[in-house]
Order: sequence, then C-alpha cells, then structure tokens
Amino acid sequence: MEFYDIREVESFSLSLQLENGRIEKPRYDHSVSKGFRVLKNGFWGIFEGNVEDRDGLSQAEKNAIFHSESDIVEIKSEGSFEMRVKEKPEDIPIEEKVELLRDLERVIKDVCVSTKIVYIENLRIFRYRDSCGSNVSYSAYRTGVSITGVGKGETLQFFSRRLMKAGGFEILGNAISKAEEIREVLPALVNARSPPSGEMNVVMDPNLAGVFVHEAFGHAVEADHVLQGATVLEGRIGDVVADENVSIIDDPTIPEFGFFPFDDEGVRAEKKVIVEEGVLRSFLHSRETAKKLGGRAGNARSQGVDVPIVRMSNTYIAPSDYSFDELVEECKNGIYLVGSRGGETNPATGYFHFNAQYGYLIEKGEVTEMVRDVSLSGNTLEILKNVRIGCDLQFDPGFCGKSGQLVPVSDGSPHLLCRATVGGA
Repeated sequence: MEFYDIREVESFSLSLQLENGRIEKPRYDHSVSKGFRVLKNGFWGIFEGNVEDRDGLSQAEKNAIFHSESDIVEIKSEGSFEMRVKEKPEDIPIEEKVELLRDLERVIKDVCVSTKIVYIENLRIFRYRDSCGSNVSYSAYRTGVSITGVGKGETLQFFSRRLMKAGGFEILGNAISKAEEIREVLPALVNARSPPSGEMNVVMDPNLAGVFVHEAFGHAVEADHVLQGATVLEGRIGDVVADENVSIIDDPTIPEFGFFPFDDEGVRAEKKVIVEEGVLRSFLHSRETAKKLGGRAGNARSQGVDVPIVRMSNTYIAPSDYSFDELVEECKNGIYLVGSRGGETNPATGYFHFNAQYGYLIEKGEVTEMVRDVSLSGNTLEILKNVRIGCDLQFDPGFCGKSGQLVPVSDGSPHLLCRATVGGA
C-alpha cells in the first residue's frame, strides 16, 4: 500500500419551494458517509461505507486489483475550521423561511404568469485523514434563494435571479432586491425585439462574463483535461494567452458559494493565480495531477464521498480600471448582454456558445433598446487577447456538474468589453 485516505462527510440540508403560490412539502436530508481510497501498485482501490476504518481500508485495498501508473504528491495537512455565522439557518423557524419566499413572490407575481422560488440551506461537516499524517476537519454553511418568473407579452419569457453564498441566514437580508430586478425587467423583456446578428462589439455584464470565465476558460485549465489532451492550453504554461490587463484567479478562501478551507484530499485551500497579466501561470490540480505535471494540489473536490476530481471553486477575472459608462462609450455601437441561460463550450478547441438572459443595443456610445433571446459565440483565447475590463467585480453562484458530480461554485467578473459573434438564441 503506497497511500490511503479516509473521508467522512456529514450533511444537513433543507430545501423549500414555493411555486405559483403553493408551498411544497419541505425536503430535509441528513446523511453520513465514509469514503476510503487505497493506492497500491499505482492503481486506486475505492470503497464507500459506514464501517470502521480498518474494515474500510481493507475493502478498498481488495479493490486495487490491477497495476497502473498513478502516483500522488505527498502532503501533510493539519488543522480545523468552523464557520461562524450571525444566524444559523437551523435556528430560524421554518415559518420565517416560508414567509421570506412569500415576500419574494409578492414582489414579482403581478408581472408573471408563473413563479417559482426555491430556498436552500446546507451544513457540511468534513473530516479527513491519510497515510501522510494529515488530519483536518471543517464545517461550512451555504444558504440561498433562487427566484424565477415567467412573463407573457408578445413573447413568453422567463427571467431568474439567485442569491447564494457561504454563510448563514443573514446573507438573505437583501434578497428582495433580486425579486425587484425581475419585476423591473420582465415586463419590458416580454415585448423586446429580436437582436441583430453578426460579429460586433459586446459588453458582457458580470454574470455573463463570469459564466464565460468559468465555462470557456476555467474548464480548460483543469489538469485532468490537460492530461487527456482535451484543452487548447495544454503545454502552454508561461505563454501569453490573454491581454496584459487580464488576470484570472481561483480562490476557495473567499466567502462565496464555492468556498472551502480544505479540499476533498485534505489539502489546505489557497488562492491560485491561473493567468497573471496575460501569462498562463498554473493549472488547477489534484494530488495526482500535481505529481504528473508539477503543479500545486488543492482543487480536488467531490460530491459527498465520491472520487475527488479536479474542480474550480470561486473563479474570477480580476478587476481593472474601466467604469461601466466608459466601456459603453468605447463600445460605440454594439450590444450589452445581461445574465446567462446556459450554453456549451469545447475546451479542446476554445470555442463557446452561450445564451444571455437579455440585452440592450448600444448606439453611439449609449445604451438604448432592449433585445431578447440573444446568443453569444466566439473563441476564448481570441476574446481574451482583445478585451477591456471594468472595475466592478461581482460574483454569481451556481452548481457545476462534471463526471456526474455537482459541487457549489461561484463565477466572478467585472463588466467586459470584447468583440464576438451575436445572434438569436
């Protein structure tokens, strides 16, 4: 046996959903899981089960049945972290949580033909130890709401906003502002016209720009993709891959939705500078990819006690000097795109295609008419080599899926000015 580790994850969750005035039955979940890994003859043996450590490691070792070339960076980590919050979600009466959902619904229901509001809370308690002598633990809360409204005018449109962070019930203190944004935007959106199409100047809002940096760039620097030859950034450490005003960072230590103090291989979390002033400085690594490529581990994450894989946390483009008005003025003629409704990207080619929630025309340096059903596509590296970056960094939370595992993340960016292809969604 060359290496072993043991993970214990205890999770307490509650979700509430209010849809069209009807509250669904609360969904409580409490789970306790243990995961065991053994590295033997370069091959991983895996076992999951709530058993004694000796039994779990024995079962994992029995599953290490082949020979391979896996190896890991040996790191000894020690320490514990307990998140202290102002209002523990479990201490808030469920009636107060339901009333919050009803307050949010009241703000938007007059402009909607359908509404859906979801509340989530989670407490994750994590314990880890390994054959390197590591012994770490932490507890962390995540709390949030998601608000979706569907409006009807000349077209049927939906618009959604989220507020989710690492922290307690106190983070929802300004949730009403998210609902008010829907109330303001949706009546105009349902009667907005289709966008122009073609290559043009584009100002992305922080939400869409954050999705861009996560999907189009972040996945391309996950080291497992690099080892698979599935990214345009393979072998490019030290190369100029963006304009000199571009710095891209992954930082699990900031209190956004992707927060963690230790990753799921027990490595202490730290800020990683991926791109520094246009130069690619690092990939994101697990213990195994760090050994193979010479990087720094600390970005291995898992859903529950599934096998840890390389994942992002809070990934963002660092702010620069431009105000929003200055970006619009420099854009001259083009389009301002707001929010994201998903899309797709290919890290192997660098091409992406996203759908914005809505947009506005920019004419002679002024924001004018609203447009709907807008798509955005282009090549990631081409855009990053000719981009202007705002000063107003903001984060947007969500869940990232990879290899069938969902983990909480947050994407951040200021407003960006670039040139890309726009069309109807």
